[in-house]
Amino acid sequence: MDTTSISVNVHSSIRIAGNKIIYIDPFEIDEATHDADYIFITHDHYDHFSITDIFKVLDDKTVFVIPAPLEMRVRKNTPVGSQICVEPGKTYETKDFVFETIPAYNRLKPFHSRKAGWVGYVINIDGTRIYIAGDTDATKEAQSVKCDIALVPVGGTYTMNYKEAAALINRIKPQYAIPIHYGSIAGDKDDGEKFKHLVDTKIHVELML
Repeated sequence: MDTTSISVNVHSSIRIAGNKIIYIDPFEIDEATHDADYIFITHDHYDHFSITDIFKVLDDKTVFVIPAPLEMRVRKNTPVGSQICVEPGKTYETKDFVFETIPAYNRLKPFHSRKAGWVGYVINIDGTRIYIAGDTDATKEAQSVKCDIALVPVGGTYTMNYKEAAALINRIKPQYAIPIHYGSIAGDKDDGEKFKHLVDTKIHVELML
């Protein structure tokens, strides 16, 4: 798999269209598609856990993958059928793929505490490891990720900034890097370009925002 199956709607709203349709943190979805085989949520902030947008992609067979602290909110607000509640630092298996949870948190900022239990994901699809970092700094756990494709926040304020994100990517060395979480709620519109200029030229940077 290359990056052609991946699209970024806005901000951190990601869609992976392989054998299964996977949404991560659906947000500001224009058109209702009801095509989600899986919906992954990283944490509870409105721009990542949007019930309105979840309903636009939700199907009656959708599997939810959510941090454990969100279990009751999902059950209360959605007609959820299958649900996988996850904790940071573990490996899980569905009938379609294996995925890992990576702790996602701020080291000094107050926005995403480690004890909250929020996560990023490494989803292994047909042998390709796709890392969706979630809202995080360049933590020791993020620096230990092994992946082929990495989608990382670069806008600063609530997450690592473009310089920190580029340093992370140069350390973990994926084949592809996709900057997200900039240009609207956080960061400047040119943060993706600035990130790209700092990334090792051997790593392909795809700008999707």
